[in-house]
Amino acid sequence: MVVNALSVDVEEYYHGMEFEAAVPESERHLLPSRVELSVERVLGLLDHAGMQATFFIVGQVAAAHPSMVRRIAEAGHEIACHSDRHNLVSRQSPEVFRADIQRAKACLEDICGEAVLGYRAPNYSIGPQQSWAYDYLLEAGFQYDSSIYPIVHDRYGQPQAPRFPYEIRRDGDRRLIEFPIATRRWLGLNLPIGGGGYFRLLPTALIQRGIRHVNRREQQPVMFYFHPWELDPDQPRPPMPWHHRFRHYVNLEHMPAKLHDLLERTRFAPAKHVLGLVPATTVTS
Repeated sequence: MVVNALSVDVEEYYHGMEFEAAVPESERHLLPSRVELSVERVLGLLDHAGMQATFFIVGQVAAAHPSMVRRIAEAGHEIACHSDRHNLVSRQSPEVFRADIQRAKACLEDICGEAVLGYRAPNYSIGPQQSWAYDYLLEAGFQYDSSIYPIVHDRYGQPQAPRFPYEIRRDGDRRLIEFPIATRRWLGLNLPIGGGGYFRLLPTALIQRGIRHVNRREQQPVMFYFHPWELDPDQPRPPMPWHHRFRHYVNLEHMPAKLHDLLERTRFAPAKHVLGLVPATTVTS
């Protein structure tokens, strides 16, 4: 049977793009942190399912909550990088991006004591104009990236990109694998079955059928993702435009049950295992 990759983007609820229209960036740090509470819910859910996942963690969140990162690693989950400040790559210069990923990777490795192999850009913000970012990821020692969602979307998406893991950069013996977010091909379109807001909005059975179709008909693994804050219906709700409010808060109260059902019926593992990458080695100072 095909084993899929399960990933968790560990960030605060206010890192969501919808908060840009609700709370100025200079004031977001004043909002209460809820990441440890929501991560504990995720860990409990995964422990009950006997499942391990990849946790893409924001560097600044890791620095503020190092015991949480160690708790994730001690539970056998993979630690990966979700940038340092959760800024869109499309808003950064190459120099700023390089410093950001180096800082975040070093922070995470210092906390967990293992090499960090994977990276995911905030909001899938490595587009065709930011392809230079892959060179810096390879330089920094990452072995895989998961920043491409091959769908049509108003904020991100590369519908013409390959749908399954492929080599996106190589330098000698080093290579960088891209592991795109899951899609199912239907009537010439890529349908999103990889998690996030689509998973909260659509019937769970529809997503499950899509994943099963890819596993059985195409014999390929998929990458599924969600955020810990999606299991936290009690998070603050500042005023924001209705469409942003819908995107961020729709069906939060149903997310634990939906995930439980998905985990009961689908085989998942950390991304590095699905890709067959070398085990993380101990990092020594």
